[in-house]
Amino acid sequence: MLPGGLWRQPDFLKLWTAQTVSQIGSAISALGIPLTALYVLHASTRQMGYLGGAGGVAILFFGLFAGAWADRLRRRPILIAADLGRAALLTTIPLAAVYHRLTMQHLYAIAAATSILTVFFDAGYHAYLPSLVAREQLVEGNSKLALSASTAEVAGPALTGALVYRLTGPVAILFDALSFVFSAVCLALIRMPEPQPEPAPQPHLLKEIGEGLRACWSDPVLRALSLRTATGSLCLGFISSLYMPFVVQDLHVNPVQLGGIVSIGGVSSVLGTFLVAWLLRRFGTGLTLIASSLTTGFAFVLVLLAHGSVARCLFFLGAAQLFDAGWSVFSIAQQSLMQTITPNHLLGRVSSALNLLFRGVLPAGAVAGGVLAESFGIRQTMAAGAIGFLLSTLWLVFSPVRRIRDFS
Repeated sequence: MLPGGLWRQPDFLKLWTAQTVSQIGSAISALGIPLTALYVLHASTRQMGYLGGAGGVAILFFGLFAGAWADRLRRRPILIAADLGRAALLTTIPLAAVYHRLTMQHLYAIAAATSILTVFFDAGYHAYLPSLVAREQLVEGNSKLALSASTAEVAGPALTGALVYRLTGPVAILFDALSFVFSAVCLALIRMPEPQPEPAPQPHLLKEIGEGLRACWSDPVLRALSLRTATGSLCLGFISSLYMPFVVQDLHVNPVQLGGIVSIGGVSSVLGTFLVAWLLRRFGTGLTLIASSLTTGFAFVLVLLAHGSVARCLFFLGAAQLFDAGWSVFSIAQQSLMQTITPNHLLGRVSSALNLLFRGVLPAGAVAGGVLAESFGIRQTMAAGAIGFLLSTLWLVFSPVRRIRDFS
């Protein structure tokens, strides 16, 4: 490795650059697709729940298989193929809109298909980093990659608000498609050779998947992380699918204001990426994970306090975004801990199992939240999700995680 940290490692910088641009594009679609559903197709609350959950079935079917393949094959080609596939799929949205053929079913299908490719990308991505950097550089590497997501959260929403306001949602989504092409080119330029994974003595996909699941359940730390991820994600789904209609329809916040509010969270997330290394040294891994989990849960409480005038609502929504630093801190700490304690030949499968529990369960919560909101109201359903998310931290409190000081 070159001295001076990862800033002086060219291949890592290519990965980091690719992710930064791609994440900005993804942030555009994260707002652009729901806003397209609301403003172009006039989607109902139930349809917004279905849109939020469209990728769930795909993830449940393909999540564990993606991890097994990531442990069988070189990971970089998987990343490149997933990027190019997502670019092609997203391009169909603006094309359909131009010809007045865009429907909610189209958005459901694209959400599901891109989710499949994202599952394969994430499985390879998290397993690829330890082969690109030294083990003692994992926290630094994960922090810099998380900085990409945080930067995207700053630039993406504000850019999306302007694009949707001036050019419509489908045109905004085209920018995401182009970002995936750029990401694929950067990944293709990485020169560090990736070792060929060692084949299993008797290759059998279902047995390999089972081995990854057993690793998640037999290790008490991975088990606690898995349970917290599953329950927290289910409750987060209640909130994620309803946040957009709550803010836009109930609180009367326009797309430009919404983009600015979400960008505040991006700035906070950036701060979290810079603080995580110090927090881990000062308080230890366990306490940092627990505190950051509670911090993100408290943010949802602030969202629910938003009421009255638009100015007052913007104050509470902006205050909630200030706690987004907790997302960055938790994600980096959890990812680095998982990569440290998991054997390399299982990294793809363990990473996919955790990703499945997040991305697979989240849409289930989104669908449930959309249905419950029609009976009990948006605010009440989001409140149930916020309480459940806070309680999910108990899996970490009553486990060996709270006693972990460092990654050694």
